[in-house]
Amino acid sequence: MKFIKNIIGEELSIFEGKFSDAVKSQTQLLDRIMKYIIKRKGKQLRPMFVFLSAKLHGPVNESTYRAAALVELLHTATLVHDDVVDESLERRGFFSINAVWKNKIAVLVGDYLLSKGLLLSTSHDDFEHLHILSEAVKQMSEGELLQIEKSRKLNLSEDIYFEIIRNKTASLLSSACAVGAYSTCKDPVITEKMKLFGEKVGVAFQIKDDLFDYGKEDIGKPTGNDIKEKKLTLPLIYTLNKIAPAERRSLIYIIKNENRDPVKVKKVIDTVVEAGGIRYAAEKMNQYRDEALEILHGFPDNEVRSALEELVRYTTDRKY
Repeated sequence: MKFIKNIIGEELSIFEGKFSDAVKSQTQLLDRIMKYIIKRKGKQLRPMFVFLSAKLHGPVNESTYRAAALVELLHTATLVHDDVVDESLERRGFFSINAVWKNKIAVLVGDYLLSKGLLLSTSHDDFEHLHILSEAVKQMSEGELLQIEKSRKLNLSEDIYFEIIRNKTASLLSSACAVGAYSTCKDPVITEKMKLFGEKVGVAFQIKDDLFDYGKEDIGKPTGNDIKEKKLTLPLIYTLNKIAPAERRSLIYIIKNENRDPVKVKKVIDTVVEAGGIRYAAEKMNQYRDEALEILHGFPDNEVRSALEELVRYTTDRKY
């Protein structure tokens, strides 16, 4: 990540200030919550993708900073709302907004962030940014609802799984790359290529998250959290489609009825490992990563492209 910071470190530093200004409120409670959110922001992968995608095609400008702020505002709004929906009391090791200020305030905070994003774009006539990101928000909602619908019956096919994660996870990263590129080149063909690039990175990113649940590749003990939440991820879907019908029924019964029993959850994890579910998911993840890099390598070779490649590889090599 050090090389990446060398390429866009100045832009990220300027962005920090601009984002803080973008979320300021005259309401004391809101301003306090915004400061709480800013202090606990994550790795900022999406703004990094915005700036690198922009810089690959031209000099970073004010439109790029607004694009990065819009992505981060919408991303943060969805996280706040997700924590309410999932009844999560923690976010990145800290109390979630709903844990500290309760659900009603958390929902309103999410709405506030969304409205700030809309105003930021419309005030500067960034209508293409808004169009790209609005499509992402629509896809994220559709993906979440499709996952809820399918998880009730635990009959998820691999095709449906990929449809869910393309919508739910990859769409925002895809849009981050698209708005970044558009902010400097205004070329719809390049923008579309960068959108596809981001989608493939986003799919690889989500599969990596799936693998974390199984504790492989020196990332610590398996957590089994996805199993406890009855989420059908790629390693498990592959396993359910590969094992004998009787064993499949046994695993589905555990996921539906005994998903809080550590011994039973371990049995599911062990079965997934033995059936080759981990290996299969890792192969798929690397396939999507390589497809993203193939698109990227269609652009001129320079230090920005190298930084983007490093960021892509980070998404699949990361330890958390």
